[in-house]
Amino acid sequence: MNREVRPGPVRRTRPLPLPATASLDEAGRVFDRALNALAARMTLGLSPAALRAAWADWASHLAAAPGKQAELARKALSKTTRLRDYALPGGASDRCIAPLPQDRRFDAEGWSKPPFDLIHQAFLLQQQWWWNATTGVRGVTRQHEQVVAFAARQMLDVFSPANFVPTNPEVLERARETGGMNFVQGARNWLEDAGRALTGQAVPRPEGFEVGRDVAASPGKVVYRNRLIELIQYAPTTETARPEPILITPAWIMKYYILDLSPGNSLVRYLVGRGFTVFIISWLNPGAEDRDLGMDDYLREGQMAALQAATAITGAERVHACGYCLGGTLLTIAAAAMARDGDDRLASLTLLAAQSDFTEAGELTLFIDESQVSFLEDMMWEQGYLDTWQMAGAFQLLRSNDLIWSRMTREYLMGERARPSDLMAWNADATRLPYRMHSEYLRWLFLEDRLAEGHYKVDGAAVALSDIRTPVFAVGTETDHVAPWRSVYKAHLLFDAEVTFALTNGGHNAGVVSEPGHPGRHYRLRTTAAHDPYHDPEAWLAAAPRHEGSWWTAWAEWLARRSGEPVPPPGLGAPGWGYPALEDAPGLYVVAP
Repeated sequence: MNREVRPGPVRRTRPLPLPATASLDEAGRVFDRALNALAARMTLGLSPAALRAAWADWASHLAAAPGKQAELARKALSKTTRLRDYALPGGASDRCIAPLPQDRRFDAEGWSKPPFDLIHQAFLLQQQWWWNATTGVRGVTRQHEQVVAFAARQMLDVFSPANFVPTNPEVLERARETGGMNFVQGARNWLEDAGRALTGQAVPRPEGFEVGRDVAASPGKVVYRNRLIELIQYAPTTETARPEPILITPAWIMKYYILDLSPGNSLVRYLVGRGFTVFIISWLNPGAEDRDLGMDDYLREGQMAALQAATAITGAERVHACGYCLGGTLLTIAAAAMARDGDDRLASLTLLAAQSDFTEAGELTLFIDESQVSFLEDMMWEQGYLDTWQMAGAFQLLRSNDLIWSRMTREYLMGERARPSDLMAWNADATRLPYRMHSEYLRWLFLEDRLAEGHYKVDGAAVALSDIRTPVFAVGTETDHVAPWRSVYKAHLLFDAEVTFALTNGGHNAGVVSEPGHPGRHYRLRTTAAHDPYHDPEAWLAAAPRHEGSWWTAWAEWLARRSGEPVPPPGLGAPGWGYPALEDAPGLYVVAP
């Protein structure tokens, strides 16, 4: 059944009312959840109880480890001596310590001159000492060690010398050049941002990035719509097309057009230009009334409904299925269920920065334990969904020195706004997650790892990833904080299939949006047959040849080798099969509030 797009903004709702016959115990539980929800909104969803438990585990074991304490004392003395030698005239000429490769805060020339060289070196040595202090304490659980190290890093990032006017040479130089007007402009920037935060206004979309005109602009038609998705079929640009269409499942924590940005870096446009018929799912941005949508709904009314439509419209017997991030996880669940049931409609499986095993899912797992999940559940239960700012806060914390403090320094101290780009405009166009789905996702996949361990059920029966024998093309990105590439690499262990693995430079988004001609792009690629001996990630990294350029070209060639000979492209939609062309792409759901 078609569903109309809501015309107005979604407002937070009050907790569900208790029935008249509710007991005092039930009322107490509701009160507890409401209280936790209030606290969660103040802490960006971080559970104080989880943080306290991690700190207590670390502190108690450190207190009972005099050997570790002595080691830390020796390291503190050694670092102090190194800093003294560096500071003395005629002392050491080389830096005491170099920043981590991803830390760009101290790259400017001013940081190499006195006294700023000494200031930032002292900070980096302190940062290194705290990493030594929070790791390697015998007896501390791995989860708690990671949480404590993460929390220490967050606190240190707050007090970085790059964040303060007197200790930042770039800010002081800008003040000299502008006569202090950078602080005036920075104050204006802060007032604008504070006003939007207090009134709940969204960040305005920068000019030149209008959805449907500048981004998400590839021509096509919406050929199917239900209460959860719109399915877009793109118009062909070649005289012939491969008989097997490509069906792309993006994550519903993002708008689909990350894969159809500007014409020059649109993956959709690239595939269509290479002679493929492309479909993509555009997910509904849910509100409070969608609180009970679950993972089964996303599988049935999202992935499987789109697959049925794509095969009916094209008449194809098989489809190249591609999933990005959480969309790739959903696609993997669907592929396992299809393999279990003897459904062979998948010609290939492509997973872009997508995980199936969540035991090593990077720093996101810091937010996943029983205390943390319960805390998040109470927050979502109260409002019906996980809001965009709540989800964005967690992702920003993973790279706080880049996404929080460096941005604040640039905008409020330097007085500069970042130059808008299509990727930035897309990143600000966030989506919500329904209460039930997000709770199931956190518990079933992150907390219990049901999919990798064979406990995930579809239609009442468990699915096994080892049933998947369809050729797999998996993409990991080198600096991914959301789906670390070594976690994505576990496709080699999970599937009983040929796996072609590509490792590209960049992060979770920039590594995937890696069009041909983009400067500085490279990737590694290697294929492992279904029954070849296993190589761990480091052995694979050493053996896989490096290629300059975009992994898109290698993927398109991989798809072509697994496709039939080109034929005339299908029409847009199939009214006779119940799939009329409803309207022009990008459709309604992508622009709904």
